[in-house]
Amino acid sequence: MPSRMPIQHSREYRFRRTLNWLPMGLTYAFLYMGRYNLTVSKNALGDLMTKEDFGIIFAVGTITYAIAFLINGPLTDRIGGKRAILIAAFGSATMNILMGLTIHHMLTQGMKMNLRLAFSLLYAGNMYFQSYGAVAIVKVNASWFHVRERGIFGGIFGVLISLGIYFAFDWGSAIVEATRATVTSHLNPVQQALRTVLGVQGSTIDQTWWVFFAPAALLFTFFIIELFLLRDRPSQAGFEDFNTGDASSGEADKPFRLGEILKRVLTNRIILTIALIEFCSGVMRNGIMHWYPIYIKEALHYSPDQFMRANWGLILMLAGVTGGLFAGVLSDKVFGSRRGPVAALLYGMMLAGVIAMNFTLQAPWYILGAIVAFMSLSVIGVHGMLSGTSTMDFGGQRAAATAVGMIDGFVYLGTGVQSFALGFLTTAKWSYWPPFLLPFAVIGLVLSIRIWHAFPQPAKKTGGH
Repeated sequence: MPSRMPIQHSREYRFRRTLNWLPMGLTYAFLYMGRYNLTVSKNALGDLMTKEDFGIIFAVGTITYAIAFLINGPLTDRIGGKRAILIAAFGSATMNILMGLTIHHMLTQGMKMNLRLAFSLLYAGNMYFQSYGAVAIVKVNASWFHVRERGIFGGIFGVLISLGIYFAFDWGSAIVEATRATVTSHLNPVQQALRTVLGVQGSTIDQTWWVFFAPAALLFTFFIIELFLLRDRPSQAGFEDFNTGDASSGEADKPFRLGEILKRVLTNRIILTIALIEFCSGVMRNGIMHWYPIYIKEALHYSPDQFMRANWGLILMLAGVTGGLFAGVLSDKVFGSRRGPVAALLYGMMLAGVIAMNFTLQAPWYILGAIVAFMSLSVIGVHGMLSGTSTMDFGGQRAAATAVGMIDGFVYLGTGVQSFALGFLTTAKWSYWPPFLLPFAVIGLVLSIRIWHAFPQPAKKTGGH
Protein backbone atom coordinates (compact mmCIF):
# COMPACT_ATOMS: atom_id res chain seq x y z
CA MET A 1 0.00 0.00 0.00
CA PRO A 2 1.35 3.47 -0.84
CA SER A 3 2.64 5.84 1.81
CA ARG A 4 0.11 7.60 3.98
CA MET A 5 2.04 10.88 3.92
CA PRO A 6 -0.43 13.70 3.20
CA ILE A 7 -0.22 15.56 -0.08
CA GLN A 8 1.01 19.13 0.31
CA HIS A 9 -0.69 21.79 -1.85
CA SER A 10 -0.03 25.50 -1.88
CA ARG A 11 -2.62 27.87 -0.42
CA GLU A 12 -3.16 29.36 -3.88
CA TYR A 13 -3.84 25.91 -5.33
CA ARG A 14 -6.33 25.02 -2.61
CA PHE A 15 -8.14 28.34 -3.10
CA ARG A 16 -8.40 27.86 -6.88
CA ARG A 17 -9.53 24.28 -6.40
CA THR A 18 -12.32 25.52 -4.15
CA LEU A 19 -13.35 28.05 -6.81
CA ASN A 20 -13.46 25.14 -9.21
CA TRP A 21 -15.48 22.57 -7.29
CA LEU A 22 -17.79 24.77 -5.21
CA PRO A 23 -19.83 26.31 -8.09
CA MET A 24 -19.80 22.94 -9.83
CA GLY A 25 -20.98 21.33 -6.59
CA LEU A 26 -23.81 23.84 -6.27
CA THR A 27 -24.76 23.17 -9.89
CA TYR A 28 -24.93 19.49 -8.97
CA ALA A 29 -27.09 20.32 -5.95
CA PHE A 30 -29.49 22.33 -8.11
CA LEU A 31 -29.65 19.39 -10.51
CA TYR A 32 -30.97 17.39 -7.56
CA MET A 33 -33.52 20.13 -6.95
CA GLY A 34 -34.61 19.80 -10.58
CA ARG A 35 -34.80 16.02 -10.22
CA TYR A 36 -36.60 15.38 -6.94
CA ASN A 37 -39.07 18.22 -7.41
CA LEU A 38 -41.17 15.48 -9.00
CA THR A 39 -41.81 14.04 -5.53
CA VAL A 40 -42.82 17.47 -4.22
CA SER A 41 -45.13 18.03 -7.19
CA LYS A 42 -46.78 14.63 -6.65
CA ASN A 43 -47.99 15.62 -3.19
CA ALA A 44 -49.03 19.08 -4.44
CA LEU A 45 -50.98 17.79 -7.45
CA GLY A 46 -52.98 15.25 -5.45
CA ASP A 47 -55.22 13.05 -7.60
CA LEU A 48 -53.88 14.61 -10.79
CA MET A 49 -50.77 12.44 -10.24
CA THR A 50 -51.59 9.15 -8.50
CA LYS A 51 -49.05 6.99 -6.67
CA GLU A 52 -48.98 4.60 -9.62
CA ASP A 53 -48.43 7.57 -11.98
CA PHE A 54 -45.60 8.80 -9.79
CA GLY A 55 -44.01 5.35 -9.53
CA ILE A 56 -44.09 4.84 -13.30
CA ILE A 57 -42.91 8.37 -14.19
CA PHE A 58 -40.04 8.22 -11.71
CA ALA A 59 -39.10 4.70 -12.77
CA VAL A 60 -39.04 5.62 -16.48
CA GLY A 61 -36.84 8.61 -15.66
CA THR A 62 -34.42 6.70 -13.48
CA ILE A 63 -34.05 3.82 -15.92
CA THR A 64 -33.36 6.39 -18.66
CA TYR A 65 -30.78 7.92 -16.30
CA ALA A 66 -29.15 4.53 -15.74
CA ILE A 67 -28.95 3.64 -19.44
CA ALA A 68 -27.73 7.13 -20.37
CA PHE A 69 -24.66 6.57 -18.22
CA LEU A 70 -23.49 3.87 -20.61
CA ILE A 71 -23.23 6.59 -23.27
CA ASN A 72 -22.43 9.68 -21.25
CA GLY A 73 -19.74 8.18 -19.03
CA PRO A 74 -17.33 7.34 -21.87
CA LEU A 75 -18.42 10.51 -23.72
CA THR A 76 -17.45 12.63 -20.70
CA ASP A 77 -14.05 10.91 -20.50
CA ARG A 78 -13.59 12.11 -24.08
CA ILE A 79 -15.04 15.65 -23.98
CA GLY A 80 -14.14 16.56 -20.39
CA GLY A 81 -16.14 17.32 -17.26
CA LYS A 82 -16.69 21.02 -17.98
CA ARG A 83 -18.61 20.42 -21.18
CA ALA A 84 -20.56 17.64 -19.46
CA ILE A 85 -21.74 19.77 -16.52
CA LEU A 86 -22.75 22.56 -18.95
CA ILE A 87 -24.83 20.08 -20.96
CA ALA A 88 -26.39 18.81 -17.72
CA ALA A 89 -27.35 22.27 -16.44
CA PHE A 90 -28.74 23.61 -19.72
CA GLY A 91 -30.58 20.42 -20.68
CA SER A 92 -32.15 19.82 -17.28
CA ALA A 93 -33.24 23.48 -17.03
CA THR A 94 -34.95 23.19 -20.40
CA MET A 95 -36.79 19.99 -19.45
CA ASN A 96 -37.94 21.52 -16.15
CA ILE A 97 -39.38 24.49 -18.02
CA LEU A 98 -41.31 22.10 -20.30
CA MET A 99 -42.66 20.15 -17.30
CA GLY A 100 -43.71 23.40 -15.66
CA LEU A 101 -45.43 24.56 -18.83
CA THR A 102 -47.29 21.26 -19.06
CA ILE A 103 -48.68 21.69 -15.54
CA HIS A 104 -49.45 25.36 -16.26
CA HIS A 105 -51.50 24.57 -19.35
CA MET A 106 -53.34 21.71 -17.69
CA LEU A 107 -54.30 23.80 -14.64
CA THR A 108 -54.99 27.16 -16.29
CA GLN A 109 -56.35 26.22 -19.70
CA GLY A 110 -58.00 22.89 -18.92
CA MET A 111 -55.83 21.19 -21.51
CA LYS A 112 -56.65 17.49 -21.69
CA MET A 113 -53.49 15.41 -21.57
CA ASN A 114 -52.31 12.02 -20.37
CA LEU A 115 -50.12 13.31 -17.52
CA ARG A 116 -48.48 9.92 -16.99
CA LEU A 117 -47.36 9.74 -20.61
CA ALA A 118 -46.37 13.41 -20.95
CA PHE A 119 -44.34 13.45 -17.75
CA SER A 120 -42.77 10.06 -18.45
CA LEU A 121 -41.35 11.50 -21.68
CA LEU A 122 -40.31 14.88 -20.24
CA TYR A 123 -38.90 13.44 -17.03
CA ALA A 124 -36.96 10.88 -19.05
CA GLY A 125 -35.48 13.77 -21.05
CA ASN A 126 -34.65 15.57 -17.81
CA MET A 127 -32.93 12.52 -16.41
CA TYR A 128 -30.92 12.00 -19.58
CA PHE A 129 -29.34 15.43 -19.13
CA GLN A 130 -29.11 14.91 -15.36
CA SER A 131 -26.90 11.89 -15.98
CA TYR A 132 -24.06 14.16 -17.11
CA GLY A 133 -23.89 15.75 -13.64
CA ALA A 134 -22.32 13.01 -11.53
CA VAL A 135 -19.86 11.91 -14.22
CA ALA A 136 -18.80 15.53 -14.74
CA ILE A 137 -18.12 16.31 -11.10
CA VAL A 138 -16.13 13.12 -10.58
CA LYS A 139 -14.24 13.55 -13.87
CA VAL A 140 -13.12 17.09 -13.01
CA ASN A 141 -12.19 16.39 -9.41
CA ALA A 142 -10.20 13.28 -10.32
CA SER A 143 -7.56 15.66 -11.71
CA TRP A 144 -7.65 18.04 -8.73
CA PHE A 145 -7.63 15.62 -5.74
CA HIS A 146 -5.01 13.05 -4.78
CA VAL A 147 -6.26 9.58 -3.82
CA ARG A 148 -5.32 10.30 -0.19
CA GLU A 149 -7.62 13.35 -0.15
CA ARG A 150 -10.59 11.74 -1.82
CA GLY A 151 -12.22 10.32 1.27
CA ILE A 152 -12.73 13.88 2.45
CA PHE A 153 -13.97 14.81 -1.03
CA GLY A 154 -16.37 11.87 -0.84
CA GLY A 155 -17.72 13.49 2.31
CA ILE A 156 -18.09 16.78 0.45
CA PHE A 157 -19.86 14.89 -2.35
CA GLY A 158 -22.31 13.55 0.23
CA VAL A 159 -22.82 17.10 1.52
CA LEU A 160 -23.62 18.32 -1.99
CA ILE A 161 -26.13 15.51 -2.48
CA SER A 162 -27.71 16.40 0.86
CA LEU A 163 -27.84 20.08 -0.04
CA GLY A 164 -29.59 19.22 -3.30
CA ILE A 165 -32.12 17.08 -1.44
CA TYR A 166 -32.74 19.99 0.93
CA PHE A 167 -33.27 22.34 -2.01
CA ALA A 168 -35.65 19.86 -3.63
CA PHE A 169 -37.80 18.98 -0.64
CA ASP A 170 -37.77 22.05 1.59
CA TRP A 171 -37.30 24.83 -0.96
CA GLY A 172 -39.62 22.98 -3.31
CA SER A 173 -42.28 22.53 -0.62
CA ALA A 174 -41.90 26.17 0.41
CA ILE A 175 -42.46 27.24 -3.20
CA VAL A 176 -45.55 25.01 -3.45
CA GLU A 177 -47.03 26.45 -0.25
CA ALA A 178 -46.22 30.03 -1.31
CA THR A 179 -47.90 29.62 -4.69
CA ARG A 180 -51.16 28.06 -3.50
CA ALA A 181 -54.32 30.00 -4.26
CA THR A 182 -55.43 29.54 -0.66
CA VAL A 183 -52.73 29.70 2.02
CA THR A 184 -52.99 26.64 4.29
CA SER A 185 -50.02 27.24 6.60
CA HIS A 186 -47.95 30.08 8.01
CA LEU A 187 -45.70 31.68 5.40
CA ASN A 188 -42.31 33.18 6.18
CA PRO A 189 -41.29 36.62 4.82
CA VAL A 190 -39.50 35.06 1.81
CA GLN A 191 -42.62 33.12 0.85
CA GLN A 192 -44.76 36.22 1.30
CA ALA A 193 -42.41 38.17 -0.98
CA LEU A 194 -42.51 35.31 -3.50
CA ARG A 195 -46.32 35.47 -3.61
CA THR A 196 -46.11 39.18 -4.34
CA VAL A 197 -43.41 38.89 -7.02
CA LEU A 198 -45.19 36.03 -8.79
CA GLY A 199 -48.59 37.67 -8.56
CA VAL A 200 -50.18 34.78 -6.70
CA GLN A 201 -52.42 37.04 -4.61
CA GLY A 202 -55.96 36.81 -5.94
CA SER A 203 -55.29 33.70 -8.02
CA THR A 204 -57.89 30.95 -7.94
CA ILE A 205 -55.46 28.23 -9.08
CA ASP A 206 -52.49 26.67 -7.27
CA GLN A 207 -49.42 27.69 -9.30
CA THR A 208 -47.56 24.41 -8.76
CA TRP A 209 -45.58 24.90 -11.96
CA TRP A 210 -43.13 27.16 -10.09
CA VAL A 211 -41.62 24.09 -8.43
CA PHE A 212 -40.21 23.32 -11.90
CA PHE A 213 -39.45 26.88 -13.02
CA ALA A 214 -37.37 27.74 -9.91
CA PRO A 215 -34.63 25.10 -10.35
CA ALA A 216 -34.58 25.86 -14.08
CA ALA A 217 -33.73 29.50 -13.35
CA LEU A 218 -30.98 28.49 -10.90
CA LEU A 219 -29.49 26.00 -13.36
CA PHE A 220 -29.40 28.59 -16.16
CA THR A 221 -27.61 30.98 -13.76
CA PHE A 222 -24.97 28.45 -12.82
CA PHE A 223 -24.54 27.46 -16.46
CA ILE A 224 -23.25 31.00 -17.05
CA ILE A 225 -21.02 30.92 -13.94
CA GLU A 226 -19.48 27.56 -14.88
CA LEU A 227 -18.91 28.68 -18.45
CA PHE A 228 -16.35 31.23 -17.21
CA LEU A 229 -15.02 29.71 -13.97
CA LEU A 230 -14.69 25.93 -14.31
CA ARG A 231 -11.45 24.26 -15.48
CA ASP A 232 -10.98 20.55 -16.19
CA ARG A 233 -7.39 20.35 -14.98
CA PRO A 234 -5.01 22.36 -12.75
CA SER A 235 -2.85 23.20 -15.78
CA GLN A 236 -5.80 25.09 -17.31
CA ALA A 237 -5.87 27.33 -14.23
CA GLY A 238 -2.15 28.14 -14.12
CA PHE A 239 -0.96 25.24 -11.94
CA GLU A 240 0.96 22.06 -12.73
CA ASP A 241 -0.93 18.83 -13.26
CA PHE A 242 0.25 16.20 -10.77
CA ASN A 243 0.19 12.45 -10.27
CA THR A 244 -2.94 11.71 -8.25
CA GLY A 245 -1.95 8.18 -7.19
CA ASP A 246 -4.99 6.43 -8.62
CA ALA A 247 -5.36 3.51 -11.01
CA SER A 248 -4.35 5.56 -14.07
CA SER A 249 -1.36 7.34 -12.52
CA GLY A 250 1.24 8.13 -15.15
CA GLU A 251 -1.25 7.71 -18.01
CA ALA A 252 -2.84 11.16 -18.10
CA ASP A 253 -1.26 12.04 -21.45
CA LYS A 254 -2.20 8.81 -23.21
CA PRO A 255 -4.77 9.24 -26.01
CA PHE A 256 -8.39 8.35 -25.27
CA ARG A 257 -9.28 4.87 -26.56
CA LEU A 258 -12.84 3.82 -25.82
CA GLY A 259 -12.15 0.09 -26.04
CA GLU A 260 -9.28 0.32 -23.58
CA ILE A 261 -11.30 2.44 -21.15
CA LEU A 262 -14.29 0.09 -21.26
CA LYS A 263 -12.07 -2.95 -20.78
CA ARG A 264 -10.43 -1.35 -17.75
CA VAL A 265 -13.81 -0.69 -16.13
CA LEU A 266 -15.75 -3.79 -17.17
CA THR A 267 -13.01 -6.26 -16.17
CA ASN A 268 -12.25 -4.69 -12.81
CA ARG A 269 -13.67 -6.96 -10.11
CA ILE A 270 -13.72 -4.18 -7.53
CA ILE A 271 -15.64 -1.79 -9.77
CA LEU A 272 -18.16 -4.51 -10.64
CA THR A 273 -18.68 -5.31 -6.95
CA ILE A 274 -19.13 -1.62 -6.15
CA ALA A 275 -21.72 -1.40 -8.93
CA LEU A 276 -23.75 -4.20 -7.31
CA ILE A 277 -23.48 -2.54 -3.89
CA GLU A 278 -24.69 0.72 -5.38
CA PHE A 279 -27.63 -1.05 -7.02
CA CYS A 280 -28.70 -1.85 -3.47
CA SER A 281 -27.97 1.75 -2.46
CA GLY A 282 -30.35 2.96 -5.17
CA VAL A 283 -33.12 0.79 -3.75
CA MET A 284 -32.41 1.84 -0.16
CA ARG A 285 -31.86 5.56 -0.69
CA ASN A 286 -34.90 6.28 -2.81
CA GLY A 287 -37.00 3.64 -1.07
CA ILE A 288 -36.65 5.80 2.04
CA MET A 289 -36.30 9.33 0.69
CA HIS A 290 -39.29 9.38 -1.64
CA TRP A 291 -41.78 7.14 0.07
CA TYR A 292 -41.50 8.42 3.64
CA PRO A 293 -43.09 11.85 2.93
CA ILE A 294 -45.79 10.13 0.88
CA TYR A 295 -46.38 7.67 3.76
CA ILE A 296 -46.77 10.33 6.45
CA LYS A 297 -49.17 12.30 4.25
CA GLU A 298 -51.28 9.38 3.08
CA ALA A 299 -51.14 6.84 5.90
CA LEU A 300 -50.60 9.11 8.92
CA HIS A 301 -52.52 12.11 7.49
CA TYR A 302 -49.98 14.70 8.62
CA SER A 303 -50.69 18.29 7.62
CA PRO A 304 -48.16 20.26 5.51
CA ASP A 305 -46.88 22.17 8.55
CA GLN A 306 -46.28 19.04 10.65
CA PHE A 307 -42.57 18.92 11.60
CA MET A 308 -41.46 15.97 9.45
CA ARG A 309 -43.38 17.08 6.37
CA ALA A 310 -42.32 20.71 6.68
CA ASN A 311 -38.65 19.91 7.35
CA TRP A 312 -38.03 16.64 5.50
CA GLY A 313 -35.44 18.22 3.21
CA LEU A 314 -33.60 19.81 6.13
CA ILE A 315 -33.59 16.52 8.03
CA LEU A 316 -32.19 14.71 4.99
CA MET A 317 -29.58 17.43 4.53
CA LEU A 318 -28.39 17.22 8.14
CA ALA A 319 -28.35 13.43 7.98
CA GLY A 320 -26.49 13.45 4.68
CA VAL A 321 -23.92 16.04 5.78
CA THR A 322 -23.25 14.03 8.94
CA GLY A 323 -23.07 10.73 7.07
CA GLY A 324 -20.92 12.08 4.25
CA LEU A 325 -18.35 13.77 6.48
CA PHE A 326 -18.33 10.87 8.93
CA ALA A 327 -17.66 8.43 6.09
CA GLY A 328 -14.97 10.61 4.51
CA VAL A 329 -13.00 11.24 7.70
CA LEU A 330 -13.31 7.61 8.76
CA SER A 331 -12.04 6.42 5.37
CA ASP A 332 -8.99 8.70 5.16
CA LYS A 333 -8.06 8.93 8.85
CA VAL A 334 -8.91 5.47 10.20
CA PHE A 335 -8.96 3.01 7.29
CA GLY A 336 -6.05 4.36 5.23
CA SER A 337 -8.25 5.74 2.40
CA ARG A 338 -9.96 2.39 1.90
CA ARG A 339 -13.67 2.72 1.15
CA GLY A 340 -14.90 -0.85 1.76
CA PRO A 341 -14.79 -0.82 5.59
CA VAL A 342 -16.80 2.40 5.72
CA ALA A 343 -19.41 1.03 3.30
CA ALA A 344 -19.72 -2.17 5.37
CA LEU A 345 -20.18 -0.22 8.60
CA LEU A 346 -22.85 2.02 7.08
CA TYR A 347 -24.68 -0.91 5.48
CA GLY A 348 -24.75 -2.60 8.89
CA MET A 349 -26.44 0.54 10.23
CA MET A 350 -28.95 0.45 7.35
CA LEU A 351 -29.77 -3.19 8.04
CA ALA A 352 -30.48 -2.39 11.69
CA GLY A 353 -32.67 0.51 10.56
CA VAL A 354 -34.80 -1.44 8.13
CA ILE A 355 -35.39 -4.17 10.71
CA ALA A 356 -36.57 -1.49 13.14
CA MET A 357 -38.88 -0.01 10.46
CA ASN A 358 -40.88 -3.24 10.38
CA PHE A 359 -42.01 -2.63 13.95
CA THR A 360 -42.46 1.15 13.95
CA LEU A 361 -44.76 2.06 11.05
CA GLN A 362 -47.52 2.92 13.52
CA ALA A 363 -45.23 4.29 16.22
CA PRO A 364 -45.19 8.00 17.18
CA TRP A 365 -43.86 10.18 14.36
CA TYR A 366 -40.51 10.91 16.02
CA ILE A 367 -39.57 7.22 16.32
CA LEU A 368 -40.02 6.30 12.65
CA GLY A 369 -38.66 9.73 11.70
CA ALA A 370 -35.46 9.10 13.66
CA ILE A 371 -35.05 5.67 12.05
CA VAL A 372 -35.43 6.88 8.47
CA ALA A 373 -33.10 9.85 9.15
CA PHE A 374 -30.53 7.39 10.56
CA MET A 375 -30.85 5.22 7.45
CA SER A 376 -30.54 8.27 5.19
CA LEU A 377 -27.33 9.23 7.00
CA SER A 378 -25.97 5.77 6.27
CA VAL A 379 -26.96 5.45 2.62
CA ILE A 380 -25.77 8.94 1.62
CA GLY A 381 -22.44 8.18 3.32
CA VAL A 382 -22.12 4.98 1.29
CA HIS A 383 -23.07 6.72 -1.94
CA GLY A 384 -20.48 9.47 -1.42
CA MET A 385 -17.78 6.91 -0.67
CA LEU A 386 -18.48 4.59 -3.57
CA SER A 387 -19.94 6.63 -6.43
CA GLY A 388 -18.15 9.84 -5.51
CA THR A 389 -14.76 8.48 -4.47
CA SER A 390 -14.10 4.84 -5.40
CA THR A 391 -14.90 5.64 -9.02
CA MET A 392 -11.97 8.10 -9.09
CA ASP A 393 -9.72 5.63 -7.26
CA PHE A 394 -10.28 2.54 -9.39
CA GLY A 395 -11.25 4.18 -12.68
CA GLY A 396 -8.42 6.71 -12.43
CA GLN A 397 -8.38 10.11 -14.11
CA ARG A 398 -8.68 8.61 -17.58
CA ALA A 399 -11.67 6.36 -16.86
CA ALA A 400 -13.31 8.18 -13.92
CA ALA A 401 -16.42 9.23 -15.84
CA THR A 402 -16.90 5.78 -17.38
CA ALA A 403 -16.54 4.17 -13.95
CA VAL A 404 -18.98 6.54 -12.22
CA GLY A 405 -21.30 6.22 -15.19
CA MET A 406 -21.52 2.48 -14.79
CA ILE A 407 -21.77 2.58 -11.00
CA ASP A 408 -24.34 5.40 -10.90
CA GLY A 409 -26.19 3.56 -13.64
CA PHE A 410 -26.59 0.66 -11.23
CA VAL A 411 -27.73 3.09 -8.51
CA TYR A 412 -30.55 4.24 -10.73
CA LEU A 413 -31.41 0.77 -11.94
CA GLY A 414 -32.00 0.05 -8.26
CA THR A 415 -33.98 3.27 -8.01
CA GLY A 416 -36.13 2.20 -10.95
CA VAL A 417 -36.75 -1.22 -9.44
CA GLN A 418 -37.94 0.23 -6.13
CA SER A 419 -40.03 2.86 -7.87
CA PHE A 420 -41.95 0.32 -9.94
CA ALA A 421 -42.27 -2.13 -7.04
CA LEU A 422 -43.19 0.26 -4.24
CA GLY A 423 -45.64 2.17 -6.41
CA PHE A 424 -47.74 -0.98 -6.58
CA LEU A 425 -46.85 -2.52 -3.19
CA THR A 426 -47.70 0.59 -1.18
CA THR A 427 -50.95 0.98 -3.10
CA ALA A 428 -51.87 -2.52 -1.95
CA LYS A 429 -50.57 -2.24 1.63
CA TRP A 430 -48.03 0.03 3.34
CA SER A 431 -46.80 -2.83 5.54
CA TYR A 432 -45.06 -4.29 2.45
CA TRP A 433 -42.67 -1.30 2.39
CA PRO A 434 -39.96 -2.31 4.96
CA PRO A 435 -39.83 -6.05 4.02
CA PHE A 436 -39.16 -5.04 0.41
CA LEU A 437 -36.05 -3.10 1.52
CA LEU A 438 -34.64 -5.80 3.82
CA PRO A 439 -32.90 -8.14 1.34
CA PHE A 440 -31.14 -5.23 -0.36
CA ALA A 441 -29.65 -4.10 2.95
CA VAL A 442 -28.34 -7.64 3.55
CA ILE A 443 -26.84 -7.97 0.05
CA GLY A 444 -25.21 -4.53 0.28
CA LEU A 445 -23.59 -5.45 3.60
CA VAL A 446 -22.23 -8.78 2.33
CA LEU A 447 -20.77 -7.23 -0.83
CA SER A 448 -19.21 -4.33 1.12
CA ILE A 449 -17.37 -6.81 3.33
CA ARG A 450 -15.97 -8.44 0.16
CA ILE A 451 -14.12 -5.23 -0.81
CA TRP A 452 -12.85 -4.53 2.72
CA HIS A 453 -9.16 -4.49 1.68
CA ALA A 454 -9.50 -2.98 -1.80
CA PHE A 455 -7.10 -0.13 -2.64
CA PRO A 456 -6.01 1.26 -6.06
CA GLN A 457 -2.50 0.48 -7.24
CA PRO A 458 -0.85 3.60 -8.73
CA ALA A 459 1.72 3.29 -11.50
CA LYS A 460 4.08 5.95 -10.11
CA LYS A 461 4.94 7.64 -6.86
CA THR A 462 3.06 10.81 -6.23
CA GLY A 463 3.83 14.34 -5.25
CA GLY A 464 2.10 17.61 -4.49
CA HIS A 465 2.81 21.26 -5.22
